[in-house]
Amino acid sequence: MKGSSEPDASAEPGESERRGLSRRGLFGLLGGGAAGIAIGALGTIGVQQATSTPPTAVGESDGLTYDFGGVHQAGIITPAQDRMHFAAFDMREGLQRADLIELLQDWTYAASRLTLGAEVAPGGAFGGGAYYPPEDSGEAVGLGASGLTITFGFGKSLFITADGQDRFGLASILPDHFTELPVLVNDFIDPALSDGDLCIQACANDPQVAVHAIRNLTRIAMGRARLRWSQLGFGRTSSTSTSQATPRNLFGLKDGTNNLKAEQPGPLGEHVWISDAQGPAWAVNGTYMVVRRIAMTIEVWDGLQLAEQERVTGRDKVEGAPLSGGTEFTAPDFAAKGSNGAPLIDERSHVFRVHPDQNGGIRMLRRGYNYVDGNDAQGRLDAGLFFIAFVNAPERFAKVHKNMARDDLFVEYLKTNRTGVFFVPPGVSADEYVGQRMFEA
Repeated sequence: MKGSSEPDASAEPGESERRGLSRRGLFGLLGGGAAGIAIGALGTIGVQQATSTPPTAVGESDGLTYDFGGVHQAGIITPAQDRMHFAAFDMREGLQRADLIELLQDWTYAASRLTLGAEVAPGGAFGGGAYYPPEDSGEAVGLGASGLTITFGFGKSLFITADGQDRFGLASILPDHFTELPVLVNDFIDPALSDGDLCIQACANDPQVAVHAIRNLTRIAMGRARLRWSQLGFGRTSSTSTSQATPRNLFGLKDGTNNLKAEQPGPLGEHVWISDAQGPAWAVNGTYMVVRRIAMTIEVWDGLQLAEQERVTGRDKVEGAPLSGGTEFTAPDFAAKGSNGAPLIDERSHVFRVHPDQNGGIRMLRRGYNYVDGNDAQGRLDAGLFFIAFVNAPERFAKVHKNMARDDLFVEYLKTNRTGVFFVPPGVSADEYVGQRMFEA
């Protein structure tokens, strides 16, 4: 994976090998029923265009691009962008394995264009003709790629539903390590706004670029997958590269100080990527994405004394240093005691409960974002953290979270109301679609 400040929109990776949009994908972009009268003739023309016309750059304002293909999907260890749009989808009833594969092929093709800063299809926002709906919704025209990454995941229900249905012939290859999270102490989960068959994480430095990606991928899915729930995020709450400073969350705290970084291949191989030893072979270099929408009681937190806020977290709020001393990146000394003989870091503090030393050495790659979704009827902000973590087995996340939820002082100020666990397949080569190795296993 690499970044570039000079995108070459005319040299799309894999464009010559990758198929264009299917007839149904183009149908979705053209508005379905509204364009149905004309689709018979236009569909064939559109697919032909998609396979032969180079993508059109939509702007020069932010030309930062990241490769869509690679060993791992982009958007995991890519330096965390500032904005995110996450979306989960359910497949429509009655569809077959071939329909799912076709959708993933369409999404792969579209994502390979969007991440270059191109429009979603060759007709674009203005070039499809005066008598047809535009293929691209157009709101990202002039904004450039803005560091867009698009990451795809598969929910457990895609393999087998809760009532045992094997809709797509995938139940037999469900990885043993694809386990569900237990119900945790601070869970107030809304099932209708959790989980899903498929998910897409779009991250960019411009919010409109991320929204444009989700919007147009949703249009392509029309008739095959339905948007189940989504979340906008702003202000990254962790760093995924040593080139980035540690950001602050809505509690004003430095967040993710000890996060894994892209420059740590050894720990990433141990804690994030599915290994050869774990298998199966088609899943190697993939990972799991755990998402948690965590409401933060901001108004209550704001009323706490600074000293209490620091006792709850176990860190100095200014520098983010552990209360045992040092700087932000100094390892906490949990045995250190103050003049009164009490531990300097409370055993119920957040840093104590989630530290790898208290959890069998387990680490994870965090990639969360702040959110503010208006306010409630009492005038309190509906705000919090959209927590995203990548781990090579969901049970490892569950172990850390159970240890945190048991008696972590921080939990009093947090309520999780949406959740999901998704298998993230490995990255693709120029002639592959997302998840292809799984379907060929």
